[in-house]
Amino acid sequence: MPKLGTAAGTLEVLRKYDFHFQKKYGQNFLIDPNKLEAIVEAAGVGEEDCVLEIGPGIGTLTQYLAERAGSVIAVEIDQALIPILSDTLSEYPNVTVINEDILKVDIARLSREKNAGRPFKVVANLPYYITTPIIMKLFESHAPIDLITIMVQTEVAKRMQEGPGSKEYGALSLAVQYYSRPEIVAHVPAGCFIPAPKVGSSVIRLTRYEEPPVKVQDEAFLFRLIRASFNQRRKTLINGLGNAEGLAVTKAEAAEALSTLGIPENVRGEALSLEQFARLSDLLGKKGAAQYTQQCAQSDRQEESES
Repeated sequence: MPKLGTAAGTLEVLRKYDFHFQKKYGQNFLIDPNKLEAIVEAAGVGEEDCVLEIGPGIGTLTQYLAERAGSVIAVEIDQALIPILSDTLSEYPNVTVINEDILKVDIARLSREKNAGRPFKVVANLPYYITTPIIMKLFESHAPIDLITIMVQTEVAKRMQEGPGSKEYGALSLAVQYYSRPEIVAHVPAGCFIPAPKVGSSVIRLTRYEEPPVKVQDEAFLFRLIRASFNQRRKTLINGLGNAEGLAVTKAEAAEALSTLGIPENVRGEALSLEQFARLSDLLGKKGAAQYTQQCAQSDRQEESES
């Protein structure tokens, strides 16, 4: 089995198995050894580490990880790639391949079963179409993960680093910066892949915080508030929050909270920092959470009566 990470080695494997790319999985295989080394180096992978790789494809990055890490757990959704991975990774006994959808995997349980509950290092070339759900899954699961090093669309990587006032700043920026310190470490041109994507890619390293940089009373409400603030970017924050389903905050309550914080009533969500969102969440959260619980109870009672 040839070492992957080159066009020749990749094409040989694809021809051997008559593999056909599936657009629904966003499959683009990296064929640049220098970029592969850069990813592993950026992740700081060593022999003490257990790496969780998402979407190994034909095993290109997996080979590089397996040569440095103590163990690698590779989660691949595409059944057609499993026999290929059995072949390309046959020389790496420290690799375990799991044929699952990462969005359905209990990562905390996987850590207990495969890594004695110790933190994973996550390394992945993420499919562009599902980048945000995967990132949020990794964070919101509160599974033991201390470092996430991923290749994503350059536009998305930049969005994760953006601050208030930028058009790219949004819910993803705030979520990533609440849980981690983002840092773009490499850019990868489209020509480094088979097939070549239509956009450029970047490697971003997300270093998990032991504690978030802001204190908030209700984390779940904070993120409902943030999502509502960016659902309709052109609207003022007051209108966005007042019209948001499931938030249970009136325009008057939003206006009062902004006034308390010394923030103009005509402000839009993109102008607020993470710290300001946290303070706004604490002001609105208790009343909003109570009303939200009441709405859910009323909805449940209505469903029961209709059934």
